[in-house]
Parts: sequence; C-alpha cells; structure tokens
Amino acid sequence: MNKIIGIVGGLGPHAGIDLAKKIFDQTLATIDQDHLPIIIFSFPADISDRTEFLTGKSHVNPAGGIVKVIKKLYESGATIIGIACNTAHVPPIYNVIKTEIEKAGLKIQLVHLIDEVAKFINKNHPAIKNVGIISTIGSYNTCLYDDVFKRNEINSIIPAQKFIQMIHEAIYDPSIGLKAQTNPITRAAKSKIKRTINHLKQKGANAIVLGCTELPLAITEAKIADFAIIDPTVILARALIREANPDRLKPL
Repeated sequence: MNKIIGIVGGLGPHAGIDLAKKIFDQTLATIDQDHLPIIIFSFPADISDRTEFLTGKSHVNPAGGIVKVIKKLYESGATIIGIACNTAHVPPIYNVIKTEIEKAGLKIQLVHLIDEVAKFINKNHPAIKNVGIISTIGSYNTCLYDDVFKRNEINSIIPAQKFIQMIHEAIYDPSIGLKAQTNPITRAAKSKIKRTINHLKQKGANAIVLGCTELPLAITEAKIADFAIIDPTVILARALIREANPDRLKPL
C-alpha cells in the first residue's frame, strides 16, 4: 500500500500547491490510480512568518503552528511529511518541531528539505562544488544552507548585502513581491532574482539553489544558459515519493 504524503502548506500558500504539483509531475503514472495519495493542509494565519521570528521582529516561533498542521495531517492518515518552506528548516524552528513531534508520539517521517538538496547535488551534480544560495534573510542569518553544505563538502556562495536586500524585496515587497503578487509574477521581482543569479555567477558559483519555496514560482528554468538552477521543491517532491513508494519515482 502507498503511504500517504502530507504537505505543510501556507508558507506561503502557493508554495504548498507547487509542491503538490511537482509530486504529481515526478510520479510514474499512466492513469489516475497510479498517483500517490496526498493531503495538503494550508493554514497561513496559524503560522507566523519565519523571517520575522528569526530577525527578532516577532517572538512567536512558527514551529508551534507548523506542529499543529502536522498533527492534523497525521490524524488524517499522513505519515510522510514535507514542509513547503526552506526557512522553516533552520534549527531554532525545525528542532522545536522535531521535539514536539516526539513528545506527541507521532509516528511520522519528516523529510528534511535542506539535507535532501545537499544529497541531490552530490549524487546528481558531483562536479558542482560552488553553489550560489538565494534565500530569505532568516535563512542567511542562521547559515541554514551554509552549515548543511559544509557537512556535505559543498561550498556556499552568498550574495553581497545589496543583493540579499534585493531578494528580500522580491519576496516580501507588498507591491511587487512574490507573497503579494504570485500570479502573475511581477517583472520587477523576476528582475531582482535574475540580477542576483548573475551576481552569484560572477562570484564563482557553478549553480544556484533557489532556497525559498516561492522563488521557483518565478524562475522555472532548469538552466539559464549553461548554468544549473536547482529547485529544492522538486527535490523535496522526489524525496517524498521515494519514501512513500520508491517504485513510483520517475527517473531523472
């Protein structure tokens, strides 16, 4: 029997939908019935902003809201869980989630997005060792990707402060940002992201990780010229399929 995949959505809401779509895209299926069972719960108002918490603008740890959603998924039958948010995997948030899951005795498998990205790069792109990171300020401040990549012998290339602020605006700006304008994506947001990609390439990056689950909504290319663009949402989708039913995982 297929295990049920649970998606923690709402961080932002379109990112959870994107993860569900990519699970379908990465599944070997010829008929409806070949697809895996998925539950997505999106309760945006119950989960505080990750970057605001990590930058001290909020004292409410979003781990509490995420755990509530995971409990709802578990009660509904999901045992393989993915969180559709990179920043939620920083230790001050993720470690609390794990502790609360253990306390509650939930028999689930929580797939770690950032660990999966590092493993994917080493397995599928072994020649790539210098990886540019585009992410939220919260992820940068906690060295989320940098720490995981160091353990996996991958060098992180971090943008200059000017471009970190540019990406923050591309995600959060109320007039042009991805959280406010997801469909359609604004030209201004896409331009800021592409300028940061070019900047990281000039700094020596061999590839770019779109380290916020909203960024792949704007940058959908697998490559820009000969430059690899790595989408963590696709990697998480594949990891969830692998854990639920490896026979259904589409080959690369």
